[in-house]
Amino acid sequence: MAGHEHHHRHHFSPCFCDLMRLFGSLVVPCVYLSLVLTLCLLLLLLGVRVWLQGRRTARRARDGGPAVAFFHPYCNAGGGGERVLWCSLRTLMHRYPGVSFLVYTGDQGVTSEQILEGVRQRFNITLPQPITFIFLRHRSLVEASSYPHFTLLGQSGGSMFLGWEALMAYVPDLYVDSMGYAFTLPIFRYLGGCKVASYVHYPTVSTDMLSVVRERNPRFNHSDLVSRSPVLSAVKVAYYCCFALLYGLVGSCCDVVMVNSTWTLRHILSLWRSPSRTAVVYPPCDVRAFLDVPLEDREEDEEEEGWEELGRELAGGEEEDAKADRKCHSIVSVGQFRPEKDHRLQIRAFHKLLGGRAEKSVRLVLIGGCRDREDEQRVLMLRGLCQELGVADHVDFKLNVSFGELKRELGNATIGLHTMWNEHFGIGVVECMAAGAIVLAHKSGGPKLDIVVEYEGGQTGFLADSEDSYAAAMETILALSPSARLEIRQNARRSVERFSDQEFEACFLAAMESLMSALEQ
Repeated sequence: MAGHEHHHRHHFSPCFCDLMRLFGSLVVPCVYLSLVLTLCLLLLLLGVRVWLQGRRTARRARDGGPAVAFFHPYCNAGGGGERVLWCSLRTLMHRYPGVSFLVYTGDQGVTSEQILEGVRQRFNITLPQPITFIFLRHRSLVEASSYPHFTLLGQSGGSMFLGWEALMAYVPDLYVDSMGYAFTLPIFRYLGGCKVASYVHYPTVSTDMLSVVRERNPRFNHSDLVSRSPVLSAVKVAYYCCFALLYGLVGSCCDVVMVNSTWTLRHILSLWRSPSRTAVVYPPCDVRAFLDVPLEDREEDEEEEGWEELGRELAGGEEEDAKADRKCHSIVSVGQFRPEKDHRLQIRAFHKLLGGRAEKSVRLVLIGGCRDREDEQRVLMLRGLCQELGVADHVDFKLNVSFGELKRELGNATIGLHTMWNEHFGIGVVECMAAGAIVLAHKSGGPKLDIVVEYEGGQTGFLADSEDSYAAAMETILALSPSARLEIRQNARRSVERFSDQEFEACFLAAMESLMSALEQ
């Protein structure tokens, strides 16, 4: 028996040794191969960096000065982010006339002249010097529709390829990501050898997004299927945590970070961990363009409204009907037709409001820009919702309007409506306040922390977070006396000077001073 056990151990020992030798013969070459491939990759990247720096040196010698490039694939859209872009360029052009400026854009089927004309019409902005546009051909790589699953990861990876296309087309001295594509930053810094800056409107991932998944609350970016399943929710939390780690790594390579609100600052500091390089720069809101909209005349008209309604009931003529149209309360929403703006909530809350009003002398006006077919399809779905709820006759859609028409609509509005959850800032909210509309905004994000706050001890607007609370707040505002509404309007208008173009220019130049001064040396 002992001999048998000795034979078994003797047989096992050679087998184990053979297995270890086989394992070693496989692993050691793999380790060497990995080291060689890594070294080759590093040499390749170093060669690419040297080549790109050579191109930049040649370009700078040819142009006679440094160049600053803004990465904004949707520069022809009409949202608040685009206003930041054009105000940033105008500010830098005035301060640094010897620097060349360009924009990487993914817009197709449009010329440079048409883009600049759209900027003038929509934002009342004219650039003081020429600008170059680099038209990128693969913008679809960053569109959410290209990635039905793992959208964040897909768009971020796609932005790296789009950033590479941009870098190959033109190598700037300073690269500014003005649209939130943080994964392009290491491409330009480590391969292009550029200084990099970022203006963050909204963190790609945030702790609020993690809490939505953990609590299994359905949202526009969190489907019912996932929210109902504890397993899928756990997987999505792990996915978000891993993505947040990557997002923090790419963001930490930024030389200067600008954020648009207190809410964004909190999240970026927790993710990028660069407090010494991060500053709050409130986005530019064209408040001065709205300050000539009278507040007192509007309230005088509203005081007469009750008498005119009685006259219409007695006369019933066409003249009185025309007056009825003019005296109808207007609730105006300003924002691009994107899912996170939650126009469905606006329409449903408006439906509840109409359900409790016999005269129905209220209209909802939805003003916004459409970036692509997906946005246009969304507008069609919103029109269908209006038909379904029976409010289509009281809802107007106004797409890609001019600045003049925007100003006219806000000047006639009683309420300025906003429903985006955790809106990073809310330029539309500020414009409504400057124009004299009483703001009803979502009780979260920038509107709650920075905008619709007490000013000099007075109220500046209202906040809500559900269909019922929005409908109730609208009812409350419409029931206020004209003098009470006037007091809120006046206080709100005084408060928005904090968000003027002039304040933005001063803060933006202060944040960019170190990078821009280094370019001119």
